[in-house]
Amino acid sequence: MAGSAFGNGSALAPPRLRRLLLLPALLTILLFLVVPLGFVLVYSFLTPGTYGGVVWEFSTDAYLQFLFERDLFDESLTFNPAYLQIYARSFLQAAVATVSSLIVGLPTAYFIATRSPAQRQAWLLLVTVPYWVNLLIRTVSMLFLIRDEGPINAALLALGLVDRPLRIAYTNFAIGLGLFYSYLPFMVLPIYAAIERFDFRLVDAAYDLYADRWTILRKVVLPVVRPGIVAGCLLVFIPGIGAFIAPDLLGGGKNLMVGNLIALQFQSSRNWPFGSAAAIILLSIVLLALMAFVRQQRKAPGGGR
Repeated sequence: MAGSAFGNGSALAPPRLRRLLLLPALLTILLFLVVPLGFVLVYSFLTPGTYGGVVWEFSTDAYLQFLFERDLFDESLTFNPAYLQIYARSFLQAAVATVSSLIVGLPTAYFIATRSPAQRQAWLLLVTVPYWVNLLIRTVSMLFLIRDEGPINAALLALGLVDRPLRIAYTNFAIGLGLFYSYLPFMVLPIYAAIERFDFRLVDAAYDLYADRWTILRKVVLPVVRPGIVAGCLLVFIPGIGAFIAPDLLGGGKNLMVGNLIALQFQSSRNWPFGSAAAIILLSIVLLALMAFVRQQRKAPGGGR
């Protein structure tokens, strides 16, 4: 009987068994992802309560508030790009962090993947160990490093490279640095996994055909490790858009990003419908971008394989 369930005896048992094994994961996703997102979507179409919460009256004011400002006297609508600028800043910061992580992560992953098996484990440990510490603690530690009285500015002043401390903390640069530091392993590890499976005999064959290093990188290596690069970029870019801790601590709360905007609506502003609408708008933009990317990949040569 066991052989028929797991072997070649029954054609219907394995699919049923796979569905049964998937059931706990599907229930978890439904309970902790789909249902909460459903509440967020519903709240975005309700009226804000006076002291927080919602009033169960249908309203689209939360979405109108995203683009327009309502006059207090005649209730006319005036276009207000403030929230669009916050979203643009978030996407720009996430894009810069993604590119920076790719520039550093690709050669790092290649270096680790080309070491001996024993050395690979040691290098991977060095990459991942700092991220065993809580993100909040790591961000606060970075703030201590880059502040005006921190060791970086102290070393620069001691070496005579600057006359006064560099203004690093509480700037857009500090936010980008925090995002880069927070999500760098998410870029390194997928690329490392792709390079580790790469057959380096293809490189030797390319050299035998008189290809230079740039051609080998562009025509041989990158196409093979491209799935790892794409996965790493997605793993850095998507959480980078909605990051909260780095903009709040390293930016000093002065340079809002989407995560801070949403948090403010549920905390001090107590406008739950607009906070929900801001979250739904961000989710919609990301999903549409991912769908467009997937469609483009399928249309590309070899994308349907």
